[in-house]
Amino acid sequence: MDDLREHRFACAPGLRIEAHERLVALQFAQVAATLERIEAVMERLERRLWLAVYGVVAAIGAQAAQQIVGL
Repeated sequence: MDDLREHRFACAPGLRIEAHERLVALQFAQVAATLERIEAVMERLERRLWLAVYGVVAAIGAQAAQQIVGL
C-alpha cells in the first residue's frame, strides 16, 4: 500500500508539494533558531538591566548611609 502511494505521488504536483513542505520545514527551523538567539539576547539584556537597578539602589543606599553617619 505504501509503495502505491509513493508511485501515485511521484508526479510533478506531488514533487512540488514535497519541495514546498521541505521549504516550510526549513523556514520554521530558521525562525526557531532566530527566536532562540533573540531570547538569549533578551536574557543578557535583562541581567544588565537588573545590574543597573542594583547599582542605583546601592548608590542611593550609600548616600543615605553617608547622611546618617554625617549627622
